[in-house]
Amino acid sequence: MVPYHWVAFLFFLLGLTACRKSETNQTQATAEIPSEYMVRGVVRQLTLGGTSLVVKHEEVPGFMPAMTMPFDVRDTNELARIKPGDLIQFRMLITTNDGWIDRIQVLGTVTNTPADPSPIRFASSVPVLNAGDPLPDYVLTNELGKTIRLSDFSGKVLVFTFIFTRCPYPDFCPRMTDHFSRTLKKLASNPSASTKVHLLSISFDPERDTPELLLAYAERYAYDPKKWSLATGAWDQLEPLTGHFGLVFGRDVPPEKMEHNLRTVVVRPSGKIQAVINSNEWDVDDLIREIEAAAK
Repeated sequence: MVPYHWVAFLFFLLGLTACRKSETNQTQATAEIPSEYMVRGVVRQLTLGGTSLVVKHEEVPGFMPAMTMPFDVRDTNELARIKPGDLIQFRMLITTNDGWIDRIQVLGTVTNTPADPSPIRFASSVPVLNAGDPLPDYVLTNELGKTIRLSDFSGKVLVFTFIFTRCPYPDFCPRMTDHFSRTLKKLASNPSASTKVHLLSISFDPERDTPELLLAYAERYAYDPKKWSLATGAWDQLEPLTGHFGLVFGRDVPPEKMEHNLRTVVVRPSGKIQAVINSNEWDVDDLIREIEAAAK
């Protein structure tokens, strides 16, 4: 006859195994399954580092309009034979917080597509701005319906980026907005951080991004209006402002020619630019370092 304590121990092991299986099954069940879209487009550029493609893609019905934008490629072996001008088909995978492409197939070549296109410029008199340059003044309307000027933030470190609330791709506008939200939280938790900081998310979709929509979007991120504003403006203000930082958006730019690149700008209290941060490959700590440098 098996002693009672061995029977009890056996039931304990069986229970532990069942618990572990339950935890594993729960983890697998809660793992997010990406949404999938098949997309076609023309390769405009292979980015430095060889981990992404800039593609002028067609409309993705029910998801996003046609535009030119970079896509992350996790399996870089797929890029071995890709070159600018290739007409490709690929699978786009989207989760709540991430997006990437795979299953890239070359369908042909578009010979009249330049390998490194020059940015569309809205006005020849608008210079590209870099660190050390003074930031010109522009007039916008914020999420509360109030008129604001960039010069209103003189004496503070101003950080601004460009978004539009309809942007569905998680690595782009949603990531920039989430970074801003987490930056404010981290600054608030650090008693030695500069308190004279203001964040500004500027929408380049003024026809749709009304103050009411901008406010609703901001509230989803638990924003603090004393530290963070969302705004848009008339095209005669938005076109030159975005043009200073190489963005390609405007009322006369059709969706298929939009170039959805990313810029985040840090401005010193003096009104001079501290840094222009390209792409989405920065994190909150990177931004806070630039804010601290600008505040000195």
